[in-house]
Amino acid sequence: MNALQAHLASSPGLADDRQALLRQLVDGLDPAELYWIAAWVANQAAHPTARPGVAGPAHSARLTVLYGSQTGNARRIAERFAAQAEAAGLPVRLLRAGAYATRELADERYLAVVVSTQGEGEPPDDARGFVEFLASRRAPKLPKLHYTVLGLGDSSYPQFNAMGRTLDARLAELGAQRLAPLAEADVDIEPVAAPWTEGALALLRERFAHDAPIASVTPLRVAATRPQFHRERPFAAPVLANQRIVSRASERDVRHVELSLEGSGLRYAPGDALGVWHRNPASLVTAFLTVLSLDGDSAVTHDGKTQPLREWLARERELTRLSRPLVQAVAERADSDVLRAALEQPEAIRQLLASHQPIDLLRAHRADWDAAALVAALRPLTPRLYSIASSARAVGEEVHLTVAVVDYHAHGEAHLGAASRWIAEAGEDATLDVFVEPNERFRLPADGARDVIMIGPGTGVAPFRAFVQERQQAGASGRNWLVFGNRHGADDFLYQVEWQQALKDGALHRLDVAFSRDQAGKRYVQHLLRERGAELYTWLAGGAHLYVCGDAAQMAKDVHAALVEIVACHGGKTPEAAQAWLCELLQDGRYARDVY
Repeated sequence: MNALQAHLASSPGLADDRQALLRQLVDGLDPAELYWIAAWVANQAAHPTARPGVAGPAHSARLTVLYGSQTGNARRIAERFAAQAEAAGLPVRLLRAGAYATRELADERYLAVVVSTQGEGEPPDDARGFVEFLASRRAPKLPKLHYTVLGLGDSSYPQFNAMGRTLDARLAELGAQRLAPLAEADVDIEPVAAPWTEGALALLRERFAHDAPIASVTPLRVAATRPQFHRERPFAAPVLANQRIVSRASERDVRHVELSLEGSGLRYAPGDALGVWHRNPASLVTAFLTVLSLDGDSAVTHDGKTQPLREWLARERELTRLSRPLVQAVAERADSDVLRAALEQPEAIRQLLASHQPIDLLRAHRADWDAAALVAALRPLTPRLYSIASSARAVGEEVHLTVAVVDYHAHGEAHLGAASRWIAEAGEDATLDVFVEPNERFRLPADGARDVIMIGPGTGVAPFRAFVQERQQAGASGRNWLVFGNRHGADDFLYQVEWQQALKDGALHRLDVAFSRDQAGKRYVQHLLRERGAELYTWLAGGAHLYVCGDAAQMAKDVHAALVEIVACHGGKTPEAAQAWLCELLQDGRYARDVY
């Protein structure tokens, strides 16, 4: 029996009413969240004077690691950084930026921030409050703070790493001292994140060695063990079902895919995503080799790894997503003034990146390429994340996805989506390499009596299938309102039979749909929301939680604009006050967006 077990055995434990409260608190949490609570409680037990309302000395110097993450990358890097800091003997705490008590900032000594940038230079939703606080007059002077920032971004966007740069500059403006320079990572994160981590930790160890001794009480540590299968070691999940869920007349192919997680130990909660590692289409690999007159069997060594060029292209390189660095490489190799000019004009490069795949650029701007140069110029392959469309309470050791297959014609050639095609072609004797990507920002309310409003056009409806299943299995008493949109009601009404059954069973209390092309003028979900504005505001004012999932480029912006109008009109607020009210809902976790 270890020390912790002995303590539990000899302890009088909790009264029944407190045990009931504890069970209510942890119900539905995933293992990582349970480990976090266990570690926090253990630290509170080891440092009773640190709790609010308990007299005692101020806490010793520690490292606070904050992250703002939209797709999970910043969270993953921050978790690894914190774990390495703890392994180095540093006192450390890890927090989502949205969960950080900003009143503590004035007393911080050491701060590391990992933050991503979204869209047109915007913060991730879970960091919005922290960013706004820092920018406000309420932000304190920070002469005692030593900090470092790692920004994650995509150089394909004009406002590359705007949030990392903004936070780094503002902290310096408030008087804080840079412990390590701002680091800016592109989509290929590791070449920047690894040296930043190593350098920052070396400087932190040096600083802590010269600071006052750390408190002699050693906190009880509860190790948050990593799942057996994860991003770097995915699970080969057998395909149980892979069926088209739109009519043959539909302009798009949308798949419902069911995978087995039996024996994997993987756990997920509604709102999480499933990462899928894919292979690029063989036809696209052949096109690259043909256009560039390269031998697929030629051996290429890159970053210490040697394999045939064909394997690099099939398994290790992005072939369907054009990036600014690749445009720059093609411009230099092809000596193209057209591409150089585009790189200097934000709108021109934005349109180019949105309308072209790498193969289009290579066809249009011919140049001599060798195999090694091509591998170096192309980005590393990244997994695709899909919102999980099932509740584990309802389906057991399975996970379901809703996947729109990318397939279109442009520049005189057929174009495929690499991952969606890989999934669509996976038969029931195949496996897909997968891992779970938690999305703690997109969670159902812990209080099952709360109402929820779910806005999910197209495949954005996927997580709401999971939400409805979960609420039904948990016996939640709150109402569920789904707003769905697509092109044609007869062809593209995803999960229509399931929604109709859910209405009959009482698992779904309201369903509103907008099919954009079933009438003369296009009608989208934002139009439907305005029509239902009075009822929508009544639900929100009554405490309902609001969720939006789907396209970030246009839909999410249009829906948010409609929400501002609705709150202003039916809540009797100015547009500015309505915007502020919605931002408060975002910070409180009552308005959550899973957009991509």
